[in-house]
Amino acid sequence: MRAWHFSETAYPYLPPEESYDSIRVTLPNRNYDPKVGAALYDRYLDEWCVAEDEGLDIMLNEHHQTATCVDPAAPLMLAVLARLTTKSRLLILGNPVANRRQPVRIAEEMAMIDILSKGRVEVGFVRGVPYEVTPANSNPVRMNERMYEAMDLIVRAWTSHDGPVSWEGRFFHHRNINIWPRPMQQPHPPMWVSTTSPGGARQVGQRGWVQATFLTGYEGTRAIFDSYRKGWREAGLVGDIPVNRLAYAALVYVGETEARARAGAEKLLWYMTANKVPTQFQYPPGYMPAAAMASVMRGTALDQHAANRGNATVDKAIEAGIMFAGTPDQVYNQIKKMYDYVGGFGHVLNMGQAGFLEHDDAVHGIKMFGREVYPRLKADFPDMAVSGNYDAKRVA
Repeated sequence: MRAWHFSETAYPYLPPEESYDSIRVTLPNRNYDPKVGAALYDRYLDEWCVAEDEGLDIMLNEHHQTATCVDPAAPLMLAVLARLTTKSRLLILGNPVANRRQPVRIAEEMAMIDILSKGRVEVGFVRGVPYEVTPANSNPVRMNERMYEAMDLIVRAWTSHDGPVSWEGRFFHHRNINIWPRPMQQPHPPMWVSTTSPGGARQVGQRGWVQATFLTGYEGTRAIFDSYRKGWREAGLVGDIPVNRLAYAALVYVGETEARARAGAEKLLWYMTANKVPTQFQYPPGYMPAAAMASVMRGTALDQHAANRGNATVDKAIEAGIMFAGTPDQVYNQIKKMYDYVGGFGHVLNMGQAGFLEHDDAVHGIKMFGREVYPRLKADFPDMAVSGNYDAKRVA
């Protein structure tokens, strides 16, 4: 199993929640102090470097017009980390390709950073959460189709080496594709996709790319991973499905005592408790299929946003499987329980910093995980284990 340190580079120093309608899209940027923001960037970069020193890999993402993630251009942060680090794999999860107009530009950015990092980049793609539609001035209809066409175009750009090629698709048209530089990793950097629905996971499985899911808990994650496996088999991909095709992201905090672990975990919960977003940004028309949207509105389908806010206590978050927190033994056992229940996964994506978790506490959690938990995960859950055999017992 591989572990990745993840921070959403939040800006938590906000006015009282009742003074604004939404933390995303409409929160006035007068609430952002650039000097405070500059110091936060420095500390987040320092924490990623600490994670590398402790043997972890590095993950980052991007969001737009929100205090929850003040990294609106993840390729820039990825390029910085390519020069600051030397050993860790660098995962961007991800590029919101359904909202970007120039997939070839994304192919160029990722190839350049792959060269800068000497071949350490792993390239993740996302559809983009619904809150991103308005900031991107994007059309929420047919976003999935745009996303997959953009990814196929990016692969074409990475793997064409004999002069210009063209692309005439439904959404994108390019007459001259001949990127310089080309990636160091051949045929191209590893590809990931983050989805939180079984339907999306099935499409990822059909392509054999790495499937990541975020805060989907026991039942949601098992359904997503099962759907990935179904897509893999439908596509006739060769061999058993290795666990290194599957990744799970959760809030993670490890302390040498239960008291210190709980104190750190309480601060991580800011990510869920602060995520105040009105309905029009959660469900823009056309973002979800009509039947799925109707099910959410009737209350017959899971509203993941509401569910996560409802689980915003340490005990409930651990019980739901969206947080791993406690002493090293407790965190190891929590991860093992999730692993057994969902049929295995090869990557644990640790959101080890969020909200008001200060630098010293974040570093403590990273070091405790890296020294006391990670060696056991690597020893007990080999990268090439076969995925799909899960514990039939339901979570109590």
